[in-house]
Amino acid sequence: MSAAAEDPSTQSPDKLRTAVSQGMKSRLLLAFPAFASRNFRLYFTGQIISMIGTWLQMVAQGWLVLEMTGSAFWVGVTAATSTIPTLFLSLIGGVIVDRYPRKVILLWTQSLSMALALILGAVTLAHQVTIPVILVLAFLLGCVGSVATPAIQAFLSELVDRDQLHSAVALNASIFNASRVVGPAIAGLMISWIGTGGAFLANGLSYVAVIVALREISTSTRRPQSVNEHPIRSIRDGLGYTWHHPLLRTIVLFVAAVSIFGWSFMAMLPVVAKQTFGLGASGMGTLFSAFGLGSLTATFFVSMSSNRIKTGTMVIGGIFTFALSLIAFTFATGVPLALFFLFVSGLGMLSAFATMTATVQRLVEDRYRGRVMSIYLMVLMGLMPVGNFLIGIFSERFGTSMAIRCSTAVTLVAAMLLIASRRRIDEAWETYRNSAGV
Repeated sequence: MSAAAEDPSTQSPDKLRTAVSQGMKSRLLLAFPAFASRNFRLYFTGQIISMIGTWLQMVAQGWLVLEMTGSAFWVGVTAATSTIPTLFLSLIGGVIVDRYPRKVILLWTQSLSMALALILGAVTLAHQVTIPVILVLAFLLGCVGSVATPAIQAFLSELVDRDQLHSAVALNASIFNASRVVGPAIAGLMISWIGTGGAFLANGLSYVAVIVALREISTSTRRPQSVNEHPIRSIRDGLGYTWHHPLLRTIVLFVAAVSIFGWSFMAMLPVVAKQTFGLGASGMGTLFSAFGLGSLTATFFVSMSSNRIKTGTMVIGGIFTFALSLIAFTFATGVPLALFFLFVSGLGMLSAFATMTATVQRLVEDRYRGRVMSIYLMVLMGLMPVGNFLIGIFSERFGTSMAIRCSTAVTLVAAMLLIASRRRIDEAWETYRNSAGV
């Protein structure tokens, strides 16, 4: 090839634009390999729209309950009610996910979630909403989620190649966190303009995007587990597999502690916004968005640095960053400083959790994937009601700031215990690998 042909200045503008576009695409796929899959791109687009709607409802629901009762306790109870079914039904959900086509499961669960959101919006706009109505609909939505959430996590392995799975898990987490940035901000504005009922209806309509995306996704038919196996035996096998796997067991136990004492502060953000900083609905949305922006930043960081930073370092460093920043948040006297500490805490928390979720996905055998993910999510989400109840009670008695500090201190203790046990965990993992032939 001649020197002139290689000189960019001799190329036509169209060729230059094509070269630049291809270069940007190559760099994007290098950082986020999952986007090479058409199925994943469809899923990503539909799911992010749906998740923005979900955050509209979560924020609007907390604000509505606070306006109706003026009680931090009832805000915590409502948040807990939507996650209680995960604690009791996730194991059954995992069995369903391992037995039946995951795409079909997701189509049904997303349709049911849409119906429940529209019902809540209609009742609210008709001025017939009461606390019992909110609790019942939140509970039913939690029941649907106990099947949908493990199905989503397990479905990722069908959307991408195995070498793209880590990227897919991190980007799936980014969906949740990108929507956490946008959703609360939109919710704050929407509540101010058209009320909480309008936010609930918007959430219902957002499910159309993910349903359309699912119908367009084409995956090879996955051979399900034998439907003749007794559900109790399937659950027992999944529990046994998780417990005897030393790394999975450690991750699940650590997640249990963080789920109860780490995540519970989220239920109190409406209280902090209104009672500590004197903010309205839009200001409350800004607090949620600050944490979400930090979380979103973390998921991209995890996707791009998956093979450069050790898993243990990412998890421990993330938890310490989260805990120390959240404690600092409780001492902040101004909104800008509070937003900064929420951003850093979101960065730390999701660095840890995206890494742990990706690790679980890589370790688990596909025939156990639905059940293991249901156990992981049962602990992560199903134990949140315990934390929500506790922080609601502590907030009523000792103040919201003190309740958040105490809960976060327990998270720090759990991280220290994990550090102290790392050598024993490594030895157990080596023993398991040798005995299992991994």
